[in-house]
Amino acid sequence: MKRRSLLTVASAATVMTLGGVGYAAHRRGKNPYYRGPKSDHFDGLRFHLPDQAADKSLPDVLRWQAKRQREPWPKTFPSPYPADRPPERIGSMRVVLIGHASYLVQVAGRNILIDPVFAKRASPVRFAGPKRVNPPGIAFGDLPPIDVVLITHNHYDHLDGPSLARIWQAHQPLIVAPLGNDAILRNFDDTMHVETHDWGESVELGDGLTVHLTPAHHWSARGVRDRRMALWCAFVITSAQGAHYHVGDTGFGDGEIFRDIRARFGAPRLATLPIGAYEPRWFMKAQHVDPAEAVQILSLLGAEQALGHHWGTFQLTDEGVERPAEALAAALAAGGIAPERFVALRPGQVWQG
Repeated sequence: MKRRSLLTVASAATVMTLGGVGYAAHRRGKNPYYRGPKSDHFDGLRFHLPDQAADKSLPDVLRWQAKRQREPWPKTFPSPYPADRPPERIGSMRVVLIGHASYLVQVAGRNILIDPVFAKRASPVRFAGPKRVNPPGIAFGDLPPIDVVLITHNHYDHLDGPSLARIWQAHQPLIVAPLGNDAILRNFDDTMHVETHDWGESVELGDGLTVHLTPAHHWSARGVRDRRMALWCAFVITSAQGAHYHVGDTGFGDGEIFRDIRARFGAPRLATLPIGAYEPRWFMKAQHVDPAEAVQILSLLGAEQALGHHWGTFQLTDEGVERPAEALAAALAAGGIAPERFVALRPGQVWQG
C-alpha cells in the first residue's frame, strides 16, 4: 500500500510540473494572485488568449496517464560540454543553457537569467516528480553578477522558488514576471524586487536595453485550483545587439503571435525556442510545440539564429531523451535549412554572436 501511494504521489507531481492538475473546476471565488481590471485577455478571474485552447479535463489527464507509452530515459544524460564559467560582463551577446529552459543571457553589459531552475527535481516536492538527469550548465557559484531575472510562467520547471530566493539573496536582481507572479515569488522571500507586467508592456533596463512581454499559447498553474490565474508570457529583449525572442513554452496556434513578433520587432537576431515535452500530441499540441513546429516558428520569424531548449534535462512527457534533437534535425533537413541555424542546445553549451 505504501509503494502504491508513493507512485501515485510521483505521478501527481509529474502532472503538476506541467500544471496539469490545474484542471480542477474553480469556477467561483477569487484569484489569489491578481485582482486587476478586466481586459480582452482577463475575465476578472482567469487569463486567456482570444483563441485559448480548451482546458484539459480530468478524464483527459487520466486517459494520458493510464494509456501513456513513455519511452524510458537513462538515469543520467551527461552533456558533452563542461560547465561554463561565464565572464563577468560582455558587451556583445552571449547565451548559455543552464538546463531545460534556464538560460544565462549576457548582452550589452548586463547579465540576465531566464527561468532559472537549479533544483534536482522540477516539482513542488523534493521526493517525487521529474528528476534532473544532468547537472546545471553553470554551477551556482560560478554565476556572474545577476542584474535581471525574467520569469515566463509559474510551472515548476520554469519557476523554482528556492532557486529564485537563493539568487535574490546572492545578487539582489530586478525580477520581471507576468501579472500575478509576484504573489508567488514573494512567498519564498518577501523582500524580492519583483515587477509584474502585462502582454504588450515593456521594461527599460538602461543603455538601450529593453525587455518586452508578449503572448504565448500556454497557461499557468501551481496547484489544483489556480489554472490560468497568473499570466504567462514570452519575452523580446532588444538592444544595440539586435532583438532576442525567447519562448519558455508555447503551442503553435495559427502562427499569428510569431508573425506579430516579426512585424513589431523585425526578424530577430536570435530566437530561443522550446523543442521538447511534446508527446502525446493529442494532449500536448495546444501548449507545447514539437520540433517541426519550432522550425515553422523560425521561418515565420525569419530569425538569423535559433537555439532549442526544453529537452534533455527533465522528463515531463513521453518522448525519449534524444528524440527532440533527432526530430529537429529531420525537420531542418526537410525544410532545406542549414543545421547550424537551429541548434538543440545542451547544458553548458555557449552561443556567442
